[in-house]
Amino acid sequence: MNNTQITKIKALLSTPKNIVIVPHRNPDGDAMGSTLALYHYLKLHNHDATVIAPNDYPDFLKWLPGDDTVLKFESQQAESNLLIDKADIIFTLDFNAFHRAGHQMADVLEKSSAIKIMIDHHQQPDDYATFMYSDVNMSSTCEMVYNFIEMLSDTDKINATIATCLYVGIMTDTGSFRFPATTSKTHAVIGHLIDKGADNSQIHNNIYDTNSYSRLQLLGRAMQNLKVIPELRTAYITLSQAELDEFNFKKGDTEGFVNYALSLKGIIFAAIFIENKQDNIIKISLRSKGDFSVNEFSRAYFNGGGHTNAAGGRSEDDMQTTINKFISILPQYKQDLS
Repeated sequence: MNNTQITKIKALLSTPKNIVIVPHRNPDGDAMGSTLALYHYLKLHNHDATVIAPNDYPDFLKWLPGDDTVLKFESQQAESNLLIDKADIIFTLDFNAFHRAGHQMADVLEKSSAIKIMIDHHQQPDDYATFMYSDVNMSSTCEMVYNFIEMLSDTDKINATIATCLYVGIMTDTGSFRFPATTSKTHAVIGHLIDKGADNSQIHNNIYDTNSYSRLQLLGRAMQNLKVIPELRTAYITLSQAELDEFNFKKGDTEGFVNYALSLKGIIFAAIFIENKQDNIIKISLRSKGDFSVNEFSRAYFNGGGHTNAAGGRSEDDMQTTINKFISILPQYKQDLS
């Protein structure tokens, strides 16, 4: 984002506007952290801002300050449509293609005449935004929102509430600061957020130390279902709808499960396949180490995408057909995986 664009955005935001802020469907810590941080920042400048999430999100994110103001498009369509229709500006955060908000919401966003501002770090963005801040090298959208506020020469406005939201997204999207996209600048930003009032220990507890007994049982089943293909340095996990139901699955319960497969010695490619009977799909999460691009793999075969080392996808086939397809593709990548 260049100086000319920043100057134009400053002018746009110099007077109160009707603003809608949207994360992607099935929002994670970075999506909700970035949207709520921006929401609190804009409210400080007297904008009429609202976060509209495409659908619900895990309970471990619902302690975030401002959660009680978030609308869910899926269950509050009439109110959401009205706000989108009258919006002067729509921020899309942590995604870069309208379909990532779900097809129903995508249609509404596409028809809106509001000025669109994208802030995102995923690969291959669609060209829909008037102003686009896209950087695939950034650790998280939350770090980008911090930078965006910095570009507006407004970091002095960051308070404990904003700092808390930004910390959550940076922490979760960097795997607690261990992924390669974590830079010295990332740590400098985190240090500033702590200075501004983000309680790093409590935030970590709120996100990671809230396991239910049923979630740990589900993790146990996932580990029982873990399969390894040693000659291709690949591991994968399956969870059927029946298994999810058996352990009282709640949204977010499988967060991080795929990383256990990736943590196996010698493994550089890991996947988890989760059946979703309601949507009639198999949800897929992919992780890798090194240069093996799960973004390209997912885009090529499973209608998804993301980052080089973390991506998602979906299959409309049944579980066994999906697994068979996955296994059949792997030999094509034997050289890359070895």
